[in-house]
Amino acid sequence: MSSGSRAAVRPDAADPASAWGALLLDVARRSIECGVRTGAALRVDPEDYPEPLRRIRATFVTLHLDGQLRGCIGALEARRPLVEDVAHNAFAAAHSDPRFAPLTEAELAGLEIHLSILSPLEPIAVADESELLRRLRPGVDGLVLRDRTHQGTFLPSVWESLPDPREFVRQLKRKAGLPVDAWSDDWQVLRYRVESIPA
Repeated sequence: MSSGSRAAVRPDAADPASAWGALLLDVARRSIECGVRTGAALRVDPEDYPEPLRRIRATFVTLHLDGQLRGCIGALEARRPLVEDVAHNAFAAAHSDPRFAPLTEAELAGLEIHLSILSPLEPIAVADESELLRRLRPGVDGLVLRDRTHQGTFLPSVWESLPDPREFVRQLKRKAGLPVDAWSDDWQVLRYRVESIPA
């Protein structure tokens, strides 16, 4: 086993990835700490981890400090084994989010880490914005809006601050750089669910 990883024996390997939440959070925190000490993410060997954590999955890692956002990095498309993606995105959220300065050692103690494990993207065929608003599942759906040159996404957790579907979509259009008071048949709409850790 590599020095940068820790295997576990529970729960059963048939459980979903979120059942291994404590282990994934440990990997995320150690990757952030590794970044503070060395300037690089924790290196993990997926073969050292249970099978659910070796599956190719997409994740987002969100950091909070004193109740305020401190970083959020992830990807919509699955590219690497789950445990490796968590290590990569945790480091990036702490040290490469362009909205924030790199995390310091003094901030480690109060850092809160939240992991979102994404399901595959599901295209939604809608005729117009009204149909999209009817089909959205508040509190459940993460949403992606994109055209040829712009893209934006909101994780399902954003419903907590934007519970109204109309405003949720409006603010997502703003985030994506799309006109907030318009709709285009050329836009692509996709949704996804997440396994949240902590739940």
